[in-house]
Amino acid sequence: MSERFYADGRRYDRLFPGGEQAIAFYRAEADRQGGSVLELGSGTGHKLVPIASDGHPCTGLELSPEMLAEARRKADDRGVEVTWVQGDMRSFDLGRTYDLVMIAANSLLHLHEAADVVACFRTVRRHLAPGGRLVLDVFNPSVEVLARADGVRRRRDALSFADPDRGILHVDVAETYDAAAQVTRGTWSFSTDAEADVVVAPLGMRSIFPQELPLLLSLGGLRLVERYGDWSRAPFTGESPLQLCICEAD
Repeated sequence: MSERFYADGRRYDRLFPGGEQAIAFYRAEADRQGGSVLELGSGTGHKLVPIASDGHPCTGLELSPEMLAEARRKADDRGVEVTWVQGDMRSFDLGRTYDLVMIAANSLLHLHEAADVVACFRTVRRHLAPGGRLVLDVFNPSVEVLARADGVRRRRDALSFADPDRGILHVDVAETYDAAAQVTRGTWSFSTDAEADVVVAPLGMRSIFPQELPLLLSLGGLRLVERYGDWSRAPFTGESPLQLCICEAD
């Protein structure tokens, strides 16, 4: 599966730096909703630690122990308190409810089966306080992009980053798209100029199409109340890069 891809929290943050617009959006949603926040697939705490620093009681649930370790380090460095829990977003019981539940940065797309997505939504529903909201973002699938997933290994120059131990790490990706499963399966290879494939990690991501998402939410006891197309809250269209969704209990 994708465990090796998430086996180094600091490498992950160097691979995907920035994200200030997404952080600002989720901080604003936490402020608008008020109260407690739960993030599923909380990763290295990239969004949750800033939200906790705003004074919200926060809990992060993450499957990868390595990502959790990096999240704990970040929270400790900033002097903020976050409850970190290792767990699976499909099935968990934290014994309480939350005013805001977040599933950010395409984390939902690690669930490849529709039944797993619905199970996640049902579990979210059980953890929503009265008036609580689920906010999530997933990419808006592009048929053109999916058609280019032909299994050919290609260099992603924009993803190159500096590693303190190895120098510049280059990133090559080879992907295929399984249309029946709606899953893109990739192999990510990290190399230096002196050494090829110092890390090779598989990564599979599901596509959830725009008409499909409200149905999956409904099966999980939730309903879509707002959907934006980018972090500026532009209206969602077929050309939007994101499906940025605000959901409530049905």
